[in-house]
Amino acid sequence: MRQPKITRFFTKDHPKPLSIISKCLLFIFAFAFGMFSNPYLQSLPEFFRFSETSFNFSSPTLLPEPVSVLHNMSEEELLWRASFAPKIRHLPSTRVPKVAFLFLTRGDLPMAPFWDEFFKGHDGLYSVYVHPDPAYNGLIAKNSMFFGRRIPSQQARWGYINMIEAERRLIANALLDSSNERFVLLSESCIPVYNFTTIYTYLINSNMSYVGTFYDSSPTGLGRYNPEMAPQITVEQWHKASQWFEINRALAVKIVSDETYFPLFQRFCISRRKYPCISDEHYIPTFMIAISWMNNANRSVTYTDWTARKPHPASFGKNDVTLDLFEKIRYSANCTYNGISTRVCSLFARKFLPDSLDLLMKLGPDLQIFGQTNGSIYH
Repeated sequence: MRQPKITRFFTKDHPKPLSIISKCLLFIFAFAFGMFSNPYLQSLPEFFRFSETSFNFSSPTLLPEPVSVLHNMSEEELLWRASFAPKIRHLPSTRVPKVAFLFLTRGDLPMAPFWDEFFKGHDGLYSVYVHPDPAYNGLIAKNSMFFGRRIPSQQARWGYINMIEAERRLIANALLDSSNERFVLLSESCIPVYNFTTIYTYLINSNMSYVGTFYDSSPTGLGRYNPEMAPQITVEQWHKASQWFEINRALAVKIVSDETYFPLFQRFCISRRKYPCISDEHYIPTFMIAISWMNNANRSVTYTDWTARKPHPASFGKNDVTLDLFEKIRYSANCTYNGISTRVCSLFARKFLPDSLDLLMKLGPDLQIFGQTNGSIYH
């Protein structure tokens, strides 16, 4: 490593005065004492404090990673720290990209054994984050991939703005790991419908995010728009989408950094109107339209059955889980992937009931969801 040029302030003709050295040492001691005795600095989270191992300047990480997902940051600190993004695209060292699986749950994770088999053998290629109701006190098996992955959570109710706050909280926590490149939002009723290798390859190599935005002029779409959001959010920008998205890191950073549109949703997307504003169906698609986000496939990668045309999608219990069901989920649609036509459009599916787990575990090997099997995305 090239050494910096040293400027010599003292020469042979001008020896270093002892008094100056003494004053310098006294100043350094006083400065160090002030730093370590400052109560504000002592109140900072552990990973904000400087030490010999706080920073690795040969790493692409801009800030030190937290040692645990259970940190003591406030919401403001979390979003601020997650908003950091590198400006230089070339990495100074090897970085293996990961997929962040973000689970927004009410409590138990009944499908955890199925996910554990799905994740098995792929350490270092994924991260798991769980946001349950803060009152949830259930136990997770120590050998589960979900053990110790609970983030600091707050209450989240369907149709309320705190649901979006929970989503942003999940994204922000995942952004603290600089290796996370893709971010997929899931519920406790979601399962993967392909093996890990196929899903990982599909997402990491995709040049798009997956949010199925559309303009809905009905009362449950445009009827939820509040004119007080104008002029920042116009009627034309008001869009709708499924809550269950998959996005890349660039969009994730923009979402947690949003100080323009999200505050408008906090103020004006409320439930006390003729047509209650369901924030989790409108914030992200409207935000993407407002910022003119072009890298969107305009579809979801999570299968949901709305054929019954009811307020809630169909659910799948033990009597519904068959090989034919998975054939339908996997190949009933046509879409494009990086400009190429494919029938592999859904990577995940919902809503699977807890009583379906035993049958799912039996079918997992036959469906090649467990194990190292490679799959092609071009069908």
